Amino acid sequence: MLNKLIVLAALLLPACFANAQSGQVGQLQITQPWSQELPPNAPTVAAYFVIHNSGTSADRLLSVDSPIAGIAQLHEHVKQDDLMKMQQVPSVEIPPGANVTFAPMAYHVMLLELKDRSLLSDGKRFPLTLNFEKSGKVTVEVAVQKTPPAAVQSHAHAQ
Repeated sequence: MLNKLIVLAALLLPACFANAQSGQVGQLQITQPWSQELPPNAPTVAAYFVIHNSGTSADRLLSVDSPIAGIAQLHEHVKQDDLMKMQQVPSVEIPPGANVTFAPMAYHVMLLELKDRSLLSDGKRFPLTLNFEKSGKVTVEVAVQKTPPAAVQSHAHAQ
């Protein structure tokens, strides 16, 4: 009996780690947190994720924090005079019943003044805390990947 429990625990362990990267606070679910591996001398790194609001009222992402960076900012890409420009935003509204996707060429988190580059290589993870106006704080584990997830790559090619 004990051997069966050990085998079952060993089989379930990877699933627990896979789910550990997502987070939930109040009626907000944060899924698919990821960052692309960058060269060792890159001065900044971006983090991406999806926020789903299953509630009936809006919330607002006010700020983000990570121990790997001295500064963490909310950014968006906007088209200005036929050029795409990145700019900092003070907050991001999360409408009720909606998904807000943080992705390349959209909303994203910029991490500056990087402190711990050892967590920015393929297969590593780093913590990112999201601070919401109504729901409070939630920390997710951002998966660092050599290439963007397949869903992001296919979305980029479809545009």
